[in-house]
Amino acid sequence: MNIRRTLASLFLLGIAGTAAALDYRSVDVPAAILYDAPSQKGKKLYLIKAQTPVEVVVRLDGWLKVRDAEGTLAWIESRQVSERRMLVVTAPKAEIRQSDKPESAVVAELDKWVAVEFIETASPGWAKVRHRDGATGYIRSAQVWGL
Repeated sequence: MNIRRTLASLFLLGIAGTAAALDYRSVDVPAAILYDAPSQKGKKLYLIKAQTPVEVVVRLDGWLKVRDAEGTLAWIESRQVSERRMLVVTAPKAEIRQSDKPESAVVAELDKWVAVEFIETASPGWAKVRHRDGATGYIRSAQVWGL
């Protein structure tokens, strides 16, 4: 029984370590091609635009296997991705607020798929962000992907 508990604990620690190690990046070129394999000879799946956040799942020499906000997995050339953290709105509408309080004044309203720059985490359930037009404030974590 002790061995089972030890193995279960190690397994859970491995999961927790993996969850804490999420690696989000963003596309750093006007449009990047996503492939089904880590090669330009692979099948071209679709284009992904600049500032789109992606989660890095696997790293190979010059290539990254990434997941997008819809859960799709594909390969992208690593030189087309930067460490700049971006988030994308996944709710039908989202609001940037002056503070991390639901009653705070709305600074900007955003449509689905609009990207914002991640600045820092705020109180639980909120992130501080900046829109490309300059609006800076707080957005609910449940309304975006990339955290």
